[in-house]
Amino acid sequence: MRPVHTALAVLVAAVWGFNFVVIQIGLGHFPPLLLSALRFLVAALPAVFFTGRPKVAWKWILGVGAALGVAKFGLLFTGMAAGMPAGLSSLVLQVQAVFTAALASVVLRERPGRVRMAGMVVALAGIVVAAVDGGTSGPVLGFTLVVAAAACWGVSNVLTRKAAPPDAMNFMVWVCTVPVLPLFALSLLLEGPERDLAALRGLDWSGAGVIVYVAWVSTVFGFGAWSHLMRRYPASSVAPFSLLVPVFGMSSAALVLGEGVSGLRWLAAVLLVGGVALTSLAPARAATRTGARGEGGAAAGVSAGSPPAGAAASPAR
Repeated sequence: MRPVHTALAVLVAAVWGFNFVVIQIGLGHFPPLLLSALRFLVAALPAVFFTGRPKVAWKWILGVGAALGVAKFGLLFTGMAAGMPAGLSSLVLQVQAVFTAALASVVLRERPGRVRMAGMVVALAGIVVAAVDGGTSGPVLGFTLVVAAAACWGVSNVLTRKAAPPDAMNFMVWVCTVPVLPLFALSLLLEGPERDLAALRGLDWSGAGVIVYVAWVSTVFGFGAWSHLMRRYPASSVAPFSLLVPVFGMSSAALVLGEGVSGLRWLAAVLLVGGVALTSLAPARAATRTGARGEGGAAAGVSAGSPPAGAAASPAR
């Protein structure tokens, strides 16, 4: 990769990692489901009026929108609101690569192979260590919700690979339109109209900045830049940069939010990142060709913050 593109890949990983800190700040202004709804609303508008008609069947847009937008981000934001630290969330969420590989082996008939299987075991060991650390420093419910969010991300990755969108940006913009109304409805039902109205009436520059960052910087810029890199270089050259997301997430959470990083958390980070690297970058022994270069294939894997893939991170991050 050219130095300028290497720098761009690192920048995207930093943007997605810092996104967890911004989300944590945003949860001080908005209820979690309302914040997630606003994120997708601002990301979709006005881009949806300029991106053209969808280039894949609506069933894929609706499926990915529900799994990624409603389920993954709804669970992630709710888990962080329940007390899951931003840095630990950025780390635990990377277990999506294990869920993606496991689902792909069933749905896409991709045989994981020994190296990928070993990576899955190592990553799961990291989750166990992170759970032990979280059990001593954070709520079990929040940890469980973030792991569930990672599983939903894995579902969206596999659906994206099945969709095989020819235009990743067009696909993601339309996907962003799907979660808006369901998340607003869930927020009204579970968080209450009084709480939502109070948050919107109390909107200040800090709250507006959070929405702009998670919608335009993390989603639009992050995913657009990542897609640009994926079009220019092999996935094996770009995907490893997504492993920097939890590094930036944990370090920025420590610097900005004052989150401590215990020895157990560092061990969990080493196991998770190492296991995800093996799981994501080791080739499957037999894989279907359908969707091999879609957002869930070549780019596969976006983080809260990021692209989806059995290998990388996606936007939304």
